[in-house]
Amino acid sequence: MTSRPTTLRFGYGTNGLADLRLDDALALLADLGYDGVGLTLDHMHLDPLAPDLAARTRRTARRLAELGLEVTVETGARYVLDPRRKHGPSLLDPDPEARARRVDLLLRAVRVAADLGAHAVHCFSGTVPPTSDPATAWQRLAASLTPVLDAAATAGIPLAVEPEPGHLLATLADFHHLRRLLGDPPALGLTLDIGHCQCLEPLPPADCVRLAAPWLRHVQIEDMRRGAHDHLPFGQGEIDFPPVLAALAATGYRGLTVVELPRHSHAGPQHAETSLPFLRRAAATGIPAAVPEESTP
Repeated sequence: MTSRPTTLRFGYGTNGLADLRLDDALALLADLGYDGVGLTLDHMHLDPLAPDLAARTRRTARRLAELGLEVTVETGARYVLDPRRKHGPSLLDPDPEARARRVDLLLRAVRVAADLGAHAVHCFSGTVPPTSDPATAWQRLAASLTPVLDAAATAGIPLAVEPEPGHLLATLADFHHLRRLLGDPPALGLTLDIGHCQCLEPLPPADCVRLAAPWLRHVQIEDMRRGAHDHLPFGQGEIDFPPVLAALAATGYRGLTVVELPRHSHAGPQHAETSLPFLRRAAATGIPAAVPEESTP
């Protein structure tokens, strides 16, 4: 017998296919051979604020099943709550009513995820408001996430918080700070963006994957350069992908690894077509040679 790493399953984010109708985006990804989709709840793709959300979610669930696509639910739509403020309001907003709107969005996302049979719900902290100090911001974040974590636990859906450059929760160390603040709830997990690791983590991305493994519930992937938060198509940045994917497979991670190119929707179908072969080649390159186990004399 030889041990084998987990076979990775790749998806593509709908925030990189914003010019396509959702049904068309899902059909495209299925035709290209993707295993799943990172579904960002937004006005063009399963609008979380429009009427009849439950009925529309059921239709989407049927479509995903027909196409054989798995799904994670993402909540990073830029202007879904406020047409004038990117990602506003956030969980850190000084106005309690504004924070409550973001909490409500996340609660809706948990219900959608449960109805879709999703692996996880993704979210992030937001940036620290100019009038707030970090200690207050951490308190707001913990308090805002508490009802969402309760709902996620009830639904059996992990809430996967993403360290985002420039946000209050920007690094793996920040994730662990939040985890300790909340008392390490079982429903709290991690979204690891491989490009963000290259951008600002002190360790290489493959090491970040290994350190993150116990909490890993969702993975986003794209190319990136050190010190520049710019999601790039594969081959345009600095990441050495075979060791990263080998580390990810070795952890036993079973969720989707989702291509995250939100600024490339103008050429989304082309990037979706080229990204999957790139990732499959990189994953195959990173597989270590099998070493037979020693037989027992």
